[in-house]
Amino acid sequence: MSALPQSRVRRVTWTALLWFAVVVYPFVLFATVMKGAGHFVAYEVLASAVLTVMAGAFLLRHPLPAHGILLFAWIAALVQMQNGVVAGLLVLITDLGVGYIAASRRRRISVPVAVVTLALQSLSVLAFLSSNISATIDTLILTLVLAMAVTWMAGNSVRVRRAHAESLREQATAQAVSAERLRIARELHDMVAHSIGIIAIQAGVGGRVIDTQPAEARNALDAIEATSRETLSGLRRMLTALRRDDPGSAPLGPAPGLDDLDRLAEAAKDAGVKVGISRRGERRPLPPDVDLSAYRIVQEAVTNVVRHAGTDECRVAIDYRDEELSIEIDDDGRGGVVGAGYGLVGMRERVGLLRGDFAAGPRPGGGFRVAARIPLPAAVR
Repeated sequence: MSALPQSRVRRVTWTALLWFAVVVYPFVLFATVMKGAGHFVAYEVLASAVLTVMAGAFLLRHPLPAHGILLFAWIAALVQMQNGVVAGLLVLITDLGVGYIAASRRRRISVPVAVVTLALQSLSVLAFLSSNISATIDTLILTLVLAMAVTWMAGNSVRVRRAHAESLREQATAQAVSAERLRIARELHDMVAHSIGIIAIQAGVGGRVIDTQPAEARNALDAIEATSRETLSGLRRMLTALRRDDPGSAPLGPAPGLDDLDRLAEAAKDAGVKVGISRRGERRPLPPDVDLSAYRIVQEAVTNVVRHAGTDECRVAIDYRDEELSIEIDDDGRGGVVGAGYGLVGMRERVGLLRGDFAAGPRPGGGFRVAARIPLPAAVR
């Protein structure tokens, strides 16, 4: 027999046993108090105690039916044996049932249950007091009301805290989903916008020289093919990562980083823009998020130069400082409009997520500059 049927059999057996226990519980309890009359038989008391525990377990699964059975059983027991111990157990057990219902059900259910339980408790205790006139009725009724109010408020407080915690978890999940969507959108924009910009430039060059300079047109087509293949490979890796369920089911290629700037410069050169790369400081491994974000910032800035600057040269400076990574990309072209499109916004968001500083704008002597400073963790300083 498989594991699933066995677990189902155990679950059904346990449920049937609990139903049987709560059904016979009132009769066993009633028989116990009938024979008690001042002296209880040990095995009958033990049976009543065991069935009380099983009724409590049933309360966890089916609160309303179990509470009704507990209330009926103990009221009948108090009517049969007007004893202070029985009255106290009636109040204690039924109050606990109300507390659990308040913790697991909404107010529109728990409040009527508490009111009905309190009314039945009061009637039962008043019947018990008819043979114990020495007791103070007002004090006892007030005690019942206070005990019920405290129990209900405690259970309702548990429910409210649980609902608040669930709301916080849902908000955290929604924020995580939103952040992941933003990250994916940023990655797609940086990847596709750069590649399409290079392809558009190369296609334009090829179209203009195809009749007069077939070799240059062929070079343009080769660059378009290489850029297209690289973009498709990156998209395939990203889609594979989004679709996979098992972390080890699909190998992914490494994310690009600052070590790939030379390849980026070659692609830009094919599009007609020479990229000069200078590095200062001690080159060392960077955290993956910093390395990827730095590469994407340079990629987006170079793409903007290729598409909008109207110049054939730009400069990229990477400075590995003690406590931060500094990135600057500048050119001598026509400049651009600060804040236009998603490119600058995406770069600013990347730097902001890493608690860095970002600036972009026209240079005083002409051209455009993008600058970012990203703090480095202590482990890589």
